[in-house]
Amino acid sequence: MKKILLVGKTFLAAGLIMLSLNSCKNETKQEDPKEVAEDANEEKFDTINNKEDDSEFLVDQAEINLAEIEIGKLAQTKSTNPEVKKFGKMLVDEHTKSASEVSALAKAKNFTLPTSITEDGKEEYNKLNEKSGLDFDKKFADMMIDGHEKAIDKLKKAADKATDQDVKLWASNNIAGLTAHLEHAKMLKQELDKK
Repeated sequence: MKKILLVGKTFLAAGLIMLSLNSCKNETKQEDPKEVAEDANEEKFDTINNKEDDSEFLVDQAEINLAEIEIGKLAQTKSTNPEVKKFGKMLVDEHTKSASEVSALAKAKNFTLPTSITEDGKEEYNKLNEKSGLDFDKKFADMMIDGHEKAIDKLKKAADKATDQDVKLWASNNIAGLTAHLEHAKMLKQELDKK
């Protein structure tokens, strides 16, 4: 009789462990805002490839704006260099304006955009946040050069290949502004490298 009870308890315990492990597997991981937006646009424009490409461009621009705003805020609070702080403020101001324009354009085209910083953006932010002092400032300048070079490439491609004329025009109109940011970041890096 004791053996039967012991076996019964063992099966019950094993069953409970299996249930709890299974319920852990079924927990939903919060999806990356960029993936959510891209999936929504894919569903909407599955049969219209050119719209999907244009929507991907605007999703990328929204992602860039959200990350630049957060990194600009971080530079303003964490850096001790007045030029880095000034550049951070300019990033917040300019990319907030850009985010508003991208949002309005996306709304007019019925595109879905990410509304919060993406996983890649958080990763970049966290890498920068680990630094301090001159290391922070140099990492910030390097990130701004790299990020703006990539963003300009995307703008140039959209200005050339976007099928929607409004998207094409917006991309064309924003190349000069981001090029100015890039040049500013390069000058900032030169100054920081002297220290």
